[in-house]
Amino acid sequence: MAQPGLLLRRDGGMATVIISNPAERNAMTLAMWQELPILLHRLAADPAVRVLVLTGDGDTFCSGADIAGLAASDAREDQDRDTSVNGNAALAAAVAAEEALAAFPKPALAAVRGYCVGGGCQLAAACDLRYAARDARFGVTPARLGIVYPASSTRRLVGLVGPATARYLLYSAELIDAERALRTGLVDELLDDGPEFDARVADFARALAERSQLTQRAAKEFTTAALDGTAPDPARLAYWAQQARESAERAEGVAAFLERRAPQFTWTPRREWPTRC
Repeated sequence: MAQPGLLLRRDGGMATVIISNPAERNAMTLAMWQELPILLHRLAADPAVRVLVLTGDGDTFCSGADIAGLAASDAREDQDRDTSVNGNAALAAAVAAEEALAAFPKPALAAVRGYCVGGGCQLAAACDLRYAARDARFGVTPARLGIVYPASSTRRLVGLVGPATARYLLYSAELIDAERALRTGLVDELLDDGPEFDARVADFARALAERSQLTQRAAKEFTTAALDGTAPDPARLAYWAQQARESAERAEGVAAFLERRAPQFTWTPRREWPTRC
């Protein structure tokens, strides 16, 4: 049986990261949580990668954290409590992976089939957009384990679904179906499963890969600041204004529109992993 891990597939400008632990419904082990930020940094630094898709192996997205791993982490006597979440290294690693995904500077899509529960829902929520098959089921389940859900994860969840639905999910740990997830804003588009599901996600990812990275990256920073309720850093505003002036993106976009052709955007950032996304 294949070892649990994160698989990577490349298709032009689209990189697909696959959560693979089929024996445990793609539960994330401690090693997988720790691997994800490293993989994301590598993809962020690769100029050939323009969009990320996160999905699960087979018919399940991710059933959450590997509970056996959580228990093993609890049992370690030499645990560094100062850098953990709830005194647990596995939970700290999960939060670090979620934050790395949220900070990924390029568009990130979650393609969800089947169960998207616990840590899986954390990862999906950290993506920019979520596509779901009609059989998908979503749940935020720390109340089943007596775990305090991280404040950053709670803020992100509230930003997506609002406080009432966030409280419902957190208080009850109940699963909701894909239709309700769509109504509440947890899902952006609902699709029939099968080849058309993969085709729609891939088509949209390729469309994003053809768009201006200048526009996308500035938009990601600004929307995140809006979610936080803070004004963007003046230094970052100056950076984006300078990039807009110096780049050929606008000229190319206007020329392509007038000439009725697809634009060829070429802007790339000075840094592949901004401090704030």
